[in-house]
Amino acid sequence: MAREVRLPQLGQTMEEGTIVNCLVKVGDEVKKGDCVFEIETDKATLEMESPAEGFVKYILVETDQTLPVGAPILVLGDKDEQVPQSFVDSLKAAAPAAAAAEAAPAAPAAEPKPTAKEEGRPAERIKASPRAKKLAEQLGVDLTKVTGTGPAGRITEQDIREAAASKPAKPAAAPVSEPGLKPGAKLPLNRIQKITGERMVQSKHEIPCFYLSVKADVTDLVRLRAKLNRASPSKGRMKVAYNDFIIRAVAMGLEKFPIMTGQLAGDSIRLAEAIGIGLAISVPGGLVAPIVKDVNKKDVRQIARDTKGLVEKARSNKLAPTDLEGGCITVSNLGAFEIESFIPIVVPGQCSILGIGQISETCVPRDGNIMVRKLMSMVLSIDHKVTNGSYAAQFLDYVRKLLEDTATFSLES
Repeated sequence: MAREVRLPQLGQTMEEGTIVNCLVKVGDEVKKGDCVFEIETDKATLEMESPAEGFVKYILVETDQTLPVGAPILVLGDKDEQVPQSFVDSLKAAAPAAAAAEAAPAAPAAEPKPTAKEEGRPAERIKASPRAKKLAEQLGVDLTKVTGTGPAGRITEQDIREAAASKPAKPAAAPVSEPGLKPGAKLPLNRIQKITGERMVQSKHEIPCFYLSVKADVTDLVRLRAKLNRASPSKGRMKVAYNDFIIRAVAMGLEKFPIMTGQLAGDSIRLAEAIGIGLAISVPGGLVAPIVKDVNKKDVRQIARDTKGLVEKARSNKLAPTDLEGGCITVSNLGAFEIESFIPIVVPGQCSILGIGQISETCVPRDGNIMVRKLMSMVLSIDHKVTNGSYAAQFLDYVRKLLEDTATFSLES
């Protein structure tokens, strides 16, 4: 019996999704749990699993089409079942947002159709993951000449790397900041950029911020990290990054100053049920901030494992909706780019965001002498609806002191 598959809500805040890739074609057999589409939501690109089994009779959507949650996107049926066109028409009528997509009939055409080239139309869309397309552009690989080894013949990043490795070497060209970009070019926004822009405008309109800045003396912390990471390979341990120490210190600060986890709810402030801290990660085409969960219950090495896993998932477009929910505060670190300090924008739904600058060697007076110390700039943006300057200042000062005292991080060396 024919049954429609509808776009599910892949996250608590998801209202619509964009079809990035269709992983099946008409006539394919689909099992329950098979990946059938790649869907870009307001937070990440996710693989959508089929909720039922059957054979693909109609595909009701097209790549790059945006449609609301609940819209029909696929029709499944029994192997030899003939699904009437009236059934498809009724689905379109019930969901106007999907009506623009042309359904693909299961029955083959009686006569061969002219090729795209003969009709002067663009060739059929190449199936490739977004990261594979980006990598192909960077490495100069022609996607039309690559054989995909992924689901339904989709081209993967590994396919691109193998194709690039087999190309004859070319003379080195002058470096450019972005391949293929020319002065005056018009670049379409991807969905992550659109959502980020909308949420930042929302933040500026709805969150009355104030800002606090401080410099932490992390000289001892730099030594501790170097010592721990020198010993890590021989002991089979995860190396730790500065962000892992910062996230741990922030979590301890949130425990001591719980209002910093809050959100205004009517005439009260609702505190977070658990401490989750977002980590801003740059990905192709935008920025995401997945959440390290229950940070106050973990040591720095456990946090390091979590952050490494989130970075890998973010950069391979494998973040799940749950990876992006439950944050109290976000840490954004631009120190690797030699940025001294910056004022970050609070993520809607959170109370604050901490911007981290580079660690710089600075001459500091101490006990009548001048000493060279390693200082790190921290700028905290805070929602004034939730807390006041005095409370937030105590929180930031406490985090600073934790980072300056290496006894904070009780790790075996």
